[in-house]
Amino acid sequence: MAPRSKVHSLPPELKEWLDAELVKRGFGDYVQLAADLKARGADVSKSALQRYGSPFEQRMAQLKMASEQARALVDAAPDDEDKLGSAVVRMTQEKIFNLLMELDIKAEDVDVNKLFKNAAEIGKASVTHKRFSMEARAALKEEARREQLAEQQARFDALGQSGEIDQATLSKVIKAAYGL
Repeated sequence: MAPRSKVHSLPPELKEWLDAELVKRGFGDYVQLAADLKARGADVSKSALQRYGSPFEQRMAQLKMASEQARALVDAAPDDEDKLGSAVVRMTQEKIFNLLMELDIKAEDVDVNKLFKNAAEIGKASVTHKRFSMEARAALKEEARREQLAEQQARFDALGQSGEIDQATLSKVIKAAYGL
């Protein structure tokens, strides 16, 4: 089995710095990056940095493309009811469930607390998403109701100004009918 990459063994704060530098430098200049890491106390070769940086760059490109496609999709087909978001949450839950079912995990190797915490976070995200969807639908309904009432009020006002119906009768009958 190959030894663990020195990049993955870096302290968290140095790894964060490295990730930011890779992005800032456009996933290049590995010679200088190795020298900068050495100055910070980490001896990592340019080859190890390249082996780490290459898949990182690919993931960044995929994420950027996915973000751009999602933005284009939302622009082309607005999703006021957030059905797409609901589908993403469900697909994610299904993928995680399938992955867990396929893994051959030994019970003693699993941190049950972390597993339950992650499951709870996914459930919380699902509940938050459902609440957001319900609130968005309610807001859309309320806006449609306000528009309908404004339209009815305008028609009511127009009837009163035409002189066809006595104003007192009009007020009494129409307001009762429309609940105004």
